[in-house]
Amino acid sequence: MNENKLFKKLNKSLQQQSIKFVRFMWCDNANIIRAKAVHHQMLTHYWRDGVGISPGLQALPVMYDAVMANSGLTPVGDVRLIPDWQTLTPLPYTPTHSRVFTNMTMGGKPWNLCPRGFLLRMIEEAKKEGLEIRAAFENEFYLLQKDGECVVGADATNFAATASMDDHVEVINDIVDALINQEIPVEQYYPESGPGQQEISMRYTGALNAADWQIIFRETVRAIANRHYLTASFLPKIFAETAGNGCHLHLSLWRFGNNVTPDFQGVCGVSTVARSFIAGILHHLPALMAITTPSPNSYRRIRPHFWSGAFSCWGLDNKEAPVRVISSSHGEGSSNFELKTVDASANPYLALGAVIAAGLDGIRNNLEPTAPIDQDPGLLSLDERVSKGIIPLPENLGEAIAHLQKDDILLTALTPELSQAFLAVRQAEWEAMKDWELEDEVKLLLERY
Repeated sequence: MNENKLFKKLNKSLQQQSIKFVRFMWCDNANIIRAKAVHHQMLTHYWRDGVGISPGLQALPVMYDAVMANSGLTPVGDVRLIPDWQTLTPLPYTPTHSRVFTNMTMGGKPWNLCPRGFLLRMIEEAKKEGLEIRAAFENEFYLLQKDGECVVGADATNFAATASMDDHVEVINDIVDALINQEIPVEQYYPESGPGQQEISMRYTGALNAADWQIIFRETVRAIANRHYLTASFLPKIFAETAGNGCHLHLSLWRFGNNVTPDFQGVCGVSTVARSFIAGILHHLPALMAITTPSPNSYRRIRPHFWSGAFSCWGLDNKEAPVRVISSSHGEGSSNFELKTVDASANPYLALGAVIAAGLDGIRNNLEPTAPIDQDPGLLSLDERVSKGIIPLPENLGEAIAHLQKDDILLTALTPELSQAFLAVRQAEWEAMKDWELEDEVKLLLERY
């Protein structure tokens, strides 16, 4: 089918669904989801060449819309948001609007600063090793309501309490229905341990889909909660004394349609190639955290005994390890593992792409992780941790930024241009918020993430 016929088919479909606007979507380096919407009658002018944005938009911090001076970007120039029409989806929570994900180009060529383009490049790098990466983001979020000038959890129940399920059955059902209507398979749901905290898990998929789905998930949860007069927030730490919000990244490695992660005879039930991938993640994790946990608020969650992975280690079903291998119920080895030091303040394209880059470095250099840990590393003495090669991970964003600035593998994977802009945004956020109290962070960030 030629392009004219494809466009006519698309336009007819939009008319049949009474779509008025198509949102050309992108996610910036501060992980703010943004879009420009084109009226369906004008799509003929944007079908191939997309819509234009300023390069400087990829250098905005979360605090305000101002281009960071040391980002290498300015308001001068034209970046095109080229629609990936395969991702066109009507929005079940906003009738008359559809969404399409975009890839950024400049001068007719892929732009190095495109986060989605970065993930696509890392997917191609994995293919050079004969690998396909499949992934899923597993989100925790709070449902909140107003109490005067404050926000409070929408319930006061415990972990997995059926009372919470009963309280929130309508909003959860509407969220899940909206996700399924957008062709995102939902696997499990349960209330988490914080007041009003929930977890809904999506099925694993290819790496690009996984990152796209993470954007859709955040948008959907937020919009549906708002319809129920609730505020949904993925902010890593909202309340000082209750559980934080993680966004665990589940990963598996595939070759020729077969999962090559498991090996029932291997250490923790994983194959040699999977262990090397894990070793690469652990080797680069102090630097990775500037990308996977990129908010100053993120580090309020990453503490010993909080099931968030405060020490560099791995283990089978160890929820205090940042890399947790998940045991199989079939005795055939472990089919996937998760990285716990991820939260939803991270741009999913950058986070997943950087994790792939780190894992591939482990494979290419035949890295072997330290021995797996079968206990809480926070309960070990300092001497015990040293003897086992367990090191504390960065305690704040400033430390993670310093590690990333010295990590040539990750900086090269990102490209100098993307690295410069990303680090400028991270540094600006760190400098602005490093001395803030939790209350100040929540006031600014609660509805940004």
